[in-house]
Amino acid sequence: MPVIDVEPSMPRSGIRRLASFSLTTPNARQLSEFYQQALNFRLLGIERRSGPDFDRLVGSEGGASAIVLGLGDEVVEFLEFDRPGRPYPDGAASSDLCFQHFAVVVADMRLGYQRLSAVAGWTAISTDGPQKLPASSGGVTAFKFRDPDGHPLELLAFADGKSPEHWKTRSKSGLFLGIDHSAITVFDSELSIAFYKALGLRVAGRSFNTGSEQDRLDALRAAEVEVTALEVAATTPHIELLCYRSTPCREKIVYRSRDVAATRMLFEADGWPSEEAMQPRALLDPDGHHLMIVASTNRLRRAQAIENAGSSGISL
Repeated sequence: MPVIDVEPSMPRSGIRRLASFSLTTPNARQLSEFYQQALNFRLLGIERRSGPDFDRLVGSEGGASAIVLGLGDEVVEFLEFDRPGRPYPDGAASSDLCFQHFAVVVADMRLGYQRLSAVAGWTAISTDGPQKLPASSGGVTAFKFRDPDGHPLELLAFADGKSPEHWKTRSKSGLFLGIDHSAITVFDSELSIAFYKALGLRVAGRSFNTGSEQDRLDALRAAEVEVTALEVAATTPHIELLCYRSTPCREKIVYRSRDVAATRMLFEADGWPSEEAMQPRALLDPDGHHLMIVASTNRLRRAQAIENAGSSGISL
């Protein structure tokens, strides 16, 4: 899956929303059970993926089993490939280019952290528990950790009275409210911004985060991170680019879809030039993060077919 600019067959009016996340796992059942127990995800479907189109999309021969979960309005799938790839790299840091997490919004950080702590299998990234960041870094309280396979995750709580409007409407829906964003570590902010702008995303905000709270959040010394928020047409989830100025990144490694570190973001797009061009596209951003682009019309047709069949599954 090469790094590419927007090709003639790609959508011209841009990305409409970040529709779902896809994680590679050696054991989809076990990992999905962790997310249900620790973070209150709900089961949406169990599916089988195979055939030439799937092989082409993921760049790997052989099929995969998929378990699809939801939290709030957001969707995450767990792909267990018949031919497993490499495990998550040992010793990877928050500043390494393979780092990519999605942030789960909690209504109450104390209760959310308590719920997580009651379930075994995860490991902490942040030191000394959840960290309240200064106002210059958003004033949020956050905690980074890894799931049983090593995928980074974050619990995120907004300061009192500072929740974005779209999260206020979910505040009575429970403890774990949904997914706010996916944060990815990048080597060059401007290069990545140009890449995502070509797909139709826009810069929504920028900050420079540093200080002892950021050090503890990332488990780094003297962390200095340039954060760029990129928005799509839909309000959430969005993307955050993390460019660490003080800590050198490890050499970029391109992970295959069947490698555990290959988290995929699936975007819906409008404006495809022809019916023939509406097949899903897979590509890599400048730092090797995996993206998939699907036509909004195809996704809507698939969702309608699922509904008509009486199924609760959601698939790529």
